[in-house]
Amino acid sequence: MTEFRLPIRVYIEDTDAQGIVYYVNYLKFMERARSEWLRSYGFDRPAFGDEGQIYVVHSLTTQYRKPAKLDDEIVATAKATAYGKAYFVVEQKVLRGDELLCEGSIKVACVNQASGRPTAMPKEMTEKIFRHLS
Repeated sequence: MTEFRLPIRVYIEDTDAQGIVYYVNYLKFMERARSEWLRSYGFDRPAFGDEGQIYVVHSLTTQYRKPAKLDDEIVATAKATAYGKAYFVVEQKVLRGDELLCEGSIKVACVNQASGRPTAMPKEMTEKIFRHLS
């Protein structure tokens, strides 16, 4: 699949007193893009599976390049780059036009909601989303 793109407008609530996006909000923008990316495959509740599993961020790395500012029109992207039985990795960017503002690699784990232990992702998910990575 090509890179998923989610347009976002920067609002006052996203910024500090100088009108610059507060660093943690880039993670929120990426979270929204990952959620909408999963919705684009027909998964209406992206954080919850139908078989008692939930999807949680296991680990991430980010690099901040340039600041986004109040009223900017930005785009958050999501693209799967790897997966295993109980996880997937999404490479993400936040862009203003062609200008890279932030990038990250997010590993998302599939866990059993009751036990909190890793569990296999549903076959439907791996077939729909990750088959191009095989």
